[in-house]
Amino acid sequence: MSRSLVERRLSDVTSRLKRAREELAIADEQRAALAEAADDLRIRAVVAETAHAEREFKDAQRHVDAMDKSRNELAKRIVDLQRSQDELLNRLVPDPL
Repeated sequence: MSRSLVERRLSDVTSRLKRAREELAIADEQRAALAEAADDLRIRAVVAETAHAEREFKDAQRHVDAMDKSRNELAKRIVDLQRSQDELLNRLVPDPL
């Protein structure tokens, strides 16, 4: 693979990695807000002891669980992008002897 092609791919991977890290930061903030809301609803459900309050809590917890899944997939994508970035950097830098 030519050096210019490696550099272009490296630039693309670096941009994608930056965006993914920004998305992860946003997902972490959203997850924290959802978890806080779910925790509040859990407490209300315990105090209220009604089916409606319990449903609200379970719905909120499902949102937290979905955000956890999304966040984990994003974190995996970041690991994959970092691996690709490392491989491309290794192609650019000659092995020291």
